[in-house]
Amino acid sequence: MNTNPAETQVVSIPDGSIRDYVDGKVRKDTPEEYVRQTIEKRLINEHKYKREQIKIEFGLKSGSGRPRADIVVFPKDSPEMTQDQVWLIVECKKESVEPRNRKDGVDQLKSYMSACPNCEWGLWTNGKYKEVLRKVKVGERYEFQEHNDIPAADGSLEDIDRPKRNTLKKAFEDNLLMVFRTCHNHIYATDGLQKQPAFFELLKLIFCKTLDEQNVGQPLEFYARSGERANRDGQLTVRNRISKIFGKVKLQFPQIFDTNDEIKLQPRSLAWIVSELQPYSLLETHVDVKGKAYEELVGANLRGDRGEFFTPRNIMRMAVEMVDPKPGEKVCDTSCGTGGFLVTAMNHIIEELKRSVTRDLGMSEVEWSDDWKRIVRDRIKHIAASDFYGFDINPDLVKATKMNMVMNNDGSGNIHRNDSLLPPHEWSQELKSELASALQIQVDSITNANSIEFFDVIVTNPPFGSDIPIKDTHILEQFDIGHIWRKGEDVGWEMSENLQTSVPPEQLFIERCLQFLKPNGRLAIVLPDSILGNPGLGHIRQWLLEKTRILASIDLHADAFQPRNGTQTSVLILQKKTQEEINEERYARRIAPYNIFMAMVEKVGHDRRGNTLFKRDEDGNEIWVPEKDTSPAHYEDAEGAIADLQAERQTRVIDDQSSEVPRLFAQWKKEEGIGW
Repeated sequence: MNTNPAETQVVSIPDGSIRDYVDGKVRKDTPEEYVRQTIEKRLINEHKYKREQIKIEFGLKSGSGRPRADIVVFPKDSPEMTQDQVWLIVECKKESVEPRNRKDGVDQLKSYMSACPNCEWGLWTNGKYKEVLRKVKVGERYEFQEHNDIPAADGSLEDIDRPKRNTLKKAFEDNLLMVFRTCHNHIYATDGLQKQPAFFELLKLIFCKTLDEQNVGQPLEFYARSGERANRDGQLTVRNRISKIFGKVKLQFPQIFDTNDEIKLQPRSLAWIVSELQPYSLLETHVDVKGKAYEELVGANLRGDRGEFFTPRNIMRMAVEMVDPKPGEKVCDTSCGTGGFLVTAMNHIIEELKRSVTRDLGMSEVEWSDDWKRIVRDRIKHIAASDFYGFDINPDLVKATKMNMVMNNDGSGNIHRNDSLLPPHEWSQELKSELASALQIQVDSITNANSIEFFDVIVTNPPFGSDIPIKDTHILEQFDIGHIWRKGEDVGWEMSENLQTSVPPEQLFIERCLQFLKPNGRLAIVLPDSILGNPGLGHIRQWLLEKTRILASIDLHADAFQPRNGTQTSVLILQKKTQEEINEERYARRIAPYNIFMAMVEKVGHDRRGNTLFKRDEDGNEIWVPEKDTSPAHYEDAEGAIADLQAERQTRVIDDQSSEVPRLFAQWKKEEGIGW
């Protein structure tokens, strides 16, 4: 094998197997192994242990038995790696194994810890629940005390109980998703709440956690000490502490929480959830890591019955990069769901802003002065608060979107519950006033569907389906597409004065989005392929050619939205024509010819069951490459030395063609002389 980390390395990994993150050995890919690999990544990337300290499937001698511990960790610079030197043991089980299981539960972990005289810490987890134990000598015997978490390689007991700002961890890969699921399941099981109420109780705590992180200059108050978690008085102390933070949350977000809202969790449950969330920085964790965790949690608990199916993150990234929103442009999602499109667009603009400052200063971001860091932070806060807008008819999804935006630079102020297809003059006066103020326009200008050209960019995935048709004539009469069209012999399709009896909502959303766009504004929209190919919908295609320049059509694989929806879809990238352009073409009785970028995304990174697919070479071997930097590529060890992990990390490559489309589209635009 070539060991040069700068080059791709191909290793033979049989189907149904996985390469261990710590020791590189090939092991069977099982539910239990998934949990172990997630914990291994957490140990190395979050807790900062070195691979040399960790052994997998380490043989122990326990009485007459010879069990193998899933993961053991030795002290740094341990002179030998023997059972006597083991300091921490981790036991990983599949989700169906309960902590109190007689054979494989927490008691198994205790027996392993007892067999290792110097083992101080133990962690048992099935990916759904976890228990952390510390073995402490009390008199002549040992006791197992429950703790919030295992210590980091460079951490302390105090950091476990009450983390400092500089010890908060950036979550890595699926660890935050595991934490969110664990917390939600704990509420669901312990407090007796149904899935949706349980989600909103967790949402309150995520708000509290985020607000506490934003309170720079003050000690963190979102914490629960291990001792507090273990007794009733301590649990009540935690409840009082978190309730004070929630009081501030209600003041800051009155559009989300009522003044009489309270955290309804039992003190015991509340303290446990706080202890699970407290080690992480929700603000600093990479947007893809927390986005995946949050949106999967939302999708599992708030998915509605109105044709909602949430867009995969890779498709959102592709669409956003293609329309390429710029700093200062107003961006909207007319059916925002969980807010994924808006968060993706916001971070796209923020990264462009940082690149621009880096170019202007001639230095990397880590070299910026404190003044420049403050200037950029203020600029980001302004962008997040003023340039992103979202509408959704589902009030629960509106709350979820606001939380998503809060976790990503606090852009929550312009997310509104609203039926985007309603005539704008019927929108609530409060909504019209808020929009007018934010967009710096007159309230009176929000009067009809033809004078609401607010936004520079729209990125959206509207609700689909003939089973949720729009039949209200009051809505249909606003839209050309709401009318009956007839095909003439010589002049193509012609719109009649009569309305259709019903129209699938996605068809009307196309027209509404264009009504919202400024002239030359860009639209990225996910649509069912029927609109692009059904002969009976030719009038929509003709209407689009008259009103827009169709820049790109991206045909997505049928599995793109699986496992929840198998609709064949495409992403259209459109640019709205000016009225002058439309008039000129009408006068000339012809549309000026132009080229359209077209692509087929045949591989979307997962199969129809949602299982991740990885690239393989022509012989069927998985391709492993140096791991991309989704968290810092280096860390400070206990002595402050910088240890570069990049050369050590190898990872599989997801088989996803969508990431290539924006680059090819940008190259095509350059060749066509198209810019914005």
